[in-house]
Amino acid sequence: MAAILPQGYTRLFLPAYQRDENAPRLPLFGYTAVAFMDGQLWVAAQRTDELEKWDPRFYNTPELPGLIAAKLGAHPENRILKQLAHCAREYHCFTAQNIFYGRWEGGVPVSPSCNAQCLGCISKQVSECCPSPQERITFAPTVDEVVAVGLPHLVTDEAILSFGQGCEGEPLLAGKVIKEAITIIRQKTEAGTININTNAGLPTVLEELAVAGLNTARISLFSADPEYYRFYHQPQGYTLDQVGEAICRLEQHGVFVSLNLLTLPGFTDREAQIERLFAFLHKHPVGMIQIRNLNIDPDYVWAHLRQEKLVSAGEALGIAGFLAELKREFPKLTVGNYSRAHRGGV
Repeated sequence: MAAILPQGYTRLFLPAYQRDENAPRLPLFGYTAVAFMDGQLWVAAQRTDELEKWDPRFYNTPELPGLIAAKLGAHPENRILKQLAHCAREYHCFTAQNIFYGRWEGGVPVSPSCNAQCLGCISKQVSECCPSPQERITFAPTVDEVVAVGLPHLVTDEAILSFGQGCEGEPLLAGKVIKEAITIIRQKTEAGTININTNAGLPTVLEELAVAGLNTARISLFSADPEYYRFYHQPQGYTLDQVGEAICRLEQHGVFVSLNLLTLPGFTDREAQIERLFAFLHKHPVGMIQIRNLNIDPDYVWAHLRQEKLVSAGEALGIAGFLAELKREFPKLTVGNYSRAHRGGV
């Protein structure tokens, strides 16, 4: 038995399991330990964010189908909106739904390709793996398509236009389109936040977006140890050094940077991993750590770690212990799970 946690909760322990010899690889979810006590089921988790906007009661509402139909009717040729309608209806994606609700963080997928091959990629897996929970877009949007979706979304200070969604590859590979779209949007409005979720493997492209008007960036990280970083992300044509360089470039332009820390109990909370992460953060300061429960079969990860002869050293403090140490070492650092609206330099 395992649980899948709602957003805003961080997994503390993995479920116990015994693997059959020919057991298939589990689908890409964040499996969490479950216990039974005092007549109730309990999960091993800690509340780490309380941003009400992501409460499920605000999504999948009765009016959503009508809102989707209306926006598609107004822009029948826009392929991004068709993709978002699919994601909103089939995957119940909150950032896709927000585009149709016209509020908060709305996602705009732009890239069908990627320059990494992350073990837990949720949009594209090799054929022998488990099915990806989301289908990656198969087209390269135009600047006009991006602007048609993004400009009407940025009408309040709480609005976030977010590139780099679960249904796409690496958005920086579509950097030219994003840059032109941001330039046009910012010529017409200063409202809201323009964000990118990225692996930051192309620092110069990211800096160009910052100059154009990017406000925030969330950078995914499995480990601040170069070996473990390569092991999980399998970057193509860049290294962890480029990620650090990107953070420095963004800071110079007043872009608010978050690390999207892919968290795995028994790994992330190891002493050696914590030391590496803290050293990275001291060298490349960021404004926020967003804790993400790594969606993957834990047995698959550990089997690959053993095959690669990578064994994370030191004692495991537990995820709760790791979070406490993080706050102790960086008391001004925001730790949570959700992106915030944030204008660069403010």
